[in-house]
Amino acid sequence: MKLNKITRKDLERRYIQEKKSVWEISRVFNCSLNKVNYWLKRWHIAKRTISEAIYIKHNPKGDPFKFVPPKSLEEAKLFGLGLGLYWGEGNKANKNTVRIGNSDPKLLKIFIDFLVKLFNIRKKDLKFHLHLFSDINIKKAKNYWIEELKIKEGQFYKPFVSKSGSLGTYRKKSKYGVLTIYYGNTKLRNKLISLLPM
Repeated sequence: MKLNKITRKDLERRYIQEKKSVWEISRVFNCSLNKVNYWLKRWHIAKRTISEAIYIKHNPKGDPFKFVPPKSLEEAKLFGLGLGLYWGEGNKANKNTVRIGNSDPKLLKIFIDFLVKLFNIRKKDLKFHLHLFSDINIKKAKNYWIEELKIKEGQFYKPFVSKSGSLGTYRKKSKYGVLTIYYGNTKLRNKLISLLPM
């Protein structure tokens, strides 16, 4: 098969604008990966990092979110509450996922509204992980969260069940377990971190 000539303009369009991988470009031009990498280096076109390449692979249509700054007093209040919840209750150690867990559905509703209204995420893309004690009925607890947060059963990971012991007042607080919200997106996680007053 005849080799197609690679031009700088074509390479920049496919690699930078269309976000095609080196492998995809090599297929288009019927050449080796080394050849594409050679021209990227020759024309000083910066290569993506492995994490950037993985992100693009999982999000071929671009970011699945878009930050929309608050435009009203109500949205500003939601913005402040959402950031405060993430700062105080969120798991900021994980670099790839936005996570926040709590036993209070009202608190989690606020955070979901924060993500949906100010970052335009799709609620159906959220995942949930339920942490229960062994004396709590799993089905009953899951149905409680489904009803409270208006979510689907298919959004749940397999529940984590801990053996019940002497629980004290915590037992009352976690009658239906502790629910953690997951949204897997590195850029959104980094955006939230950048917005925190740290």
